[in-house]
Amino acid sequence: MPYIDESPTMSPQLSARSQGGGDSISPTPPEGLAHGVEAGKGLEMRKLVLSGFLASEEIYINQLEALLLPMKPLKATATTSQPVLTIQQIETIFYKIQDIYEIHKEFYDNLCPKVQQWDSQVTMGHLFQKLASQLGVYKAFVDNYKVALETAEKCSQSNNQFQKISEELKVKGPKDSKDSHTSVTMEALLYKPIDRVTRSTLVLHDLLKHTPVDHPDYPLLQDALRISQNFLSSINEDIDPRRTAVTTPKGETRQLVKDGFLVEMSESSRKLRHVFLFTDVLLCAKLKKASAGKHQQYDCKWYIPLADLVFPSPEESEASPQVHLFPDHELEDMKMKISALKSEIQKEKANKGQSRAIERLKKKMFENEFLLLLNSPTIPFRIHNRNGKSYLFLLSSDYERSEWREAIQKLQKKDLQAFVLSSVELQVLTGSCFKLRTVHNIPVTSNKDDDESPGLYGFLHVIVHSAKGFKQSANLYCTLEVDSFGYFVSKAKTRVFRDTTEPKWDEEFEIELEGSQSLRILCYEKCYDKTKVNKDNNEIVDKIMGKGQIQLDPQTVETKNWHTDVIEMNGIKVEFSMKFTSRDMSLKRTPSKKQTGVFGVKISVVTKRERSKVPYIVRQCVEEVEKRGIEEVGIYRISGVATDIQALKAVFDANNKDILLMLSDMDINAIAGTLKLYFRELPEPLLTDRLYPAFMEGIALSDPAAKENCMMHLLRSLPDPNLITFLFLLEHLKRVAEKEPINKMSLHNLATVFGPTLLRPSEVESKAHLTSAADIWSHDVMAQVQVLLYYLQHPPISFAELKRNTLYFSTDV
Repeated sequence: MPYIDESPTMSPQLSARSQGGGDSISPTPPEGLAHGVEAGKGLEMRKLVLSGFLASEEIYINQLEALLLPMKPLKATATTSQPVLTIQQIETIFYKIQDIYEIHKEFYDNLCPKVQQWDSQVTMGHLFQKLASQLGVYKAFVDNYKVALETAEKCSQSNNQFQKISEELKVKGPKDSKDSHTSVTMEALLYKPIDRVTRSTLVLHDLLKHTPVDHPDYPLLQDALRISQNFLSSINEDIDPRRTAVTTPKGETRQLVKDGFLVEMSESSRKLRHVFLFTDVLLCAKLKKASAGKHQQYDCKWYIPLADLVFPSPEESEASPQVHLFPDHELEDMKMKISALKSEIQKEKANKGQSRAIERLKKKMFENEFLLLLNSPTIPFRIHNRNGKSYLFLLSSDYERSEWREAIQKLQKKDLQAFVLSSVELQVLTGSCFKLRTVHNIPVTSNKDDDESPGLYGFLHVIVHSAKGFKQSANLYCTLEVDSFGYFVSKAKTRVFRDTTEPKWDEEFEIELEGSQSLRILCYEKCYDKTKVNKDNNEIVDKIMGKGQIQLDPQTVETKNWHTDVIEMNGIKVEFSMKFTSRDMSLKRTPSKKQTGVFGVKISVVTKRERSKVPYIVRQCVEEVEKRGIEEVGIYRISGVATDIQALKAVFDANNKDILLMLSDMDINAIAGTLKLYFRELPEPLLTDRLYPAFMEGIALSDPAAKENCMMHLLRSLPDPNLITFLFLLEHLKRVAEKEPINKMSLHNLATVFGPTLLRPSEVESKAHLTSAADIWSHDVMAQVQVLLYYLQHPPISFAELKRNTLYFSTDV
């Protein structure tokens, strides 16, 4: 859903469900969404959507009233000997406002009683259809918008009385609000109608989602949405972009195209910069701290005219100074602190805590989020001034790197001239950044409104089906990214489909979500040329063919059924399906009904049947990973293809003779995924339900000697098959971590992957006191990770020595 800025300085670009260039997402047809609606739940959601819209409609009507309030007295003085404005000026500034007000007042008065006296038979589609049919008034308003603003600005400059009126218009607060009035400028209020059509269109999308197809409102809402979308697309072509432009001292127009916060490597340290891309120049700035009573300003660090900007190819770029990478465990510690602080803030709010305490917690959370934002990006993005030096940014995703590169290259296709800005020109340009910027806040969750979605916690199942639209044959693959703690992480990768224009992957992945709100799909052409190595990170650079992003809307995703969609990217269409399993559902361990297999069967039963100390499945998967996967980047973190994992599961369960042959042919991530699935599906965790509370208490001990005593005693208390298998896995994971410089998997990374799998109890009723999935994540999972990390960081533990050494710790558990 597009973010619509309330500020009048933003470009008045109306946005439909999707807008922009080739990277936009094709809107999901509302019809498809409506089929899965359960009538009762859907109608309840309709009421919630309408109640929210009604509240915002009341605010909008109050804003229009505030705008109309000075019109009558201004008209009255226009015919006197001392007019404030002429009749023509008044009619230009307030053009069509009265008509828009009457349309919305009538709509509100008709909708309000329907929502207040709600029942399942209520119909209101005709009201939205009528509202959509009157959009011609908005067309007239938009056509006049630029002239209205210019007239208001000129009148303010030449008339002090009008300036005072236009700077402080009083807007009535909602009926149940404590604030009786707020002061708003005329410029800001004139922007409101431009914003409103988009809001109404988004509400129509939401209403259709929750309206059964056989409901009498359905065709009417569909019709209203069609009219609104057609109107928006016609308007977008006509709107003048002057609000995003700055005039240079020479009288030329320079427009802001893109801006955002990036991490720059400057003098061997990481600095957060706000980068502005104008039509002919890239400017890197730092936000100055505002002194008391003064506006915030930007300080220009450097700029490059686009005519002089080049991207060094991987083989041309000089090796960058060594970038200090933050250890994974420190980044995970920051996440842990952020999760804990989020929980504290929620508790304070629930208990109506003091606002000062909440602000203090929010400040701590911001500090940790800022550190995470600064230290987590590792993907190099280098730009070079052909007349001077290079600059290096670090990004968290290939997606961002591609977006910036494409935006710059698109502008460079125009006939650009090199130039040098005088100090005055640079001052004017930097001064304009504050007003023109479209990204206002550092992208951390503590900057978000409280009512914004907290994101999804659990598992997203994604099937990447196929892609088409390629102009020539290539070796193609896709990667999947989701956002986590404010930045994007690569979570899965399809196999390379060789020499084709229509790859058909049909590969399923299970992706863990930690407060995620978006899924990104990137489509690459695989490069096999070993000479094209990027000196910044020593990796061969594959070419991005297309990229797209989709919002993970809880209402759409949280159904038991698969939801199929198409993402459009640079003329390429990728078809995929997804469904979501919440964390509390995915936490349940279900014993297998078929005790002859190995999945979902007690480990003691399997080892006894096999006459082995460690289950055959564990030994074979570990052996295969150590043979050919120990240097694989992201081994155990990157998802294997779900269909491959299920095939391996079936073969192990049937004790098929072809196991070894199948293992040697199978993608290594699928083998790693099968091992994880085996431990996840054990009817009770490897470290047992009985000992779980004691592990949680032991890891929380502060005294190192007491902790050592307790943690070793707990291992000794495990049944022999569990203990021997755990020690076997422990040594394997340590060997994987030894290859961290190549496979990027540290002990902490491995503990994060395996901790919950080996410890998570089979019963989840104990979680009843926790209020949300985010709480479950921050309370239990972090402690489970810490338990495994403790043993991974411990010197080698021998089974014989452990059993022989009784120590002094004998408390029963």
